[in-house]
Amino acid sequence: MATYRIEWKTSALRELKRLDRQAIPRILATVESLADNPLPQGVRKLQGTTHTYRMRVGDYRILYEVHHNAVCIQIVRVRHRKDAYRG
Repeated sequence: MATYRIEWKTSALRELKRLDRQAIPRILATVESLADNPLPQGVRKLQGTTHTYRMRVGDYRILYEVHHNAVCIQIVRVRHRKDAYRG
């Protein structure tokens, strides 16, 4: 299995910087683990989308897209669970 490239949207990086400082290392470690396994146990596909998934890390949600053809994972959003699905 190929190693996926991780890309961050600019908005997701801004959201990451606003999070609790203690949660950031755990979130970064989880995102890095997606490079080897883009669909680990516990990941859910978002309804109404073709390739967007969500992953839980404590009280936070990571929303990301998997592009199998380009061997790329794009981190779309990193937010607290109460705000994760709001536009």
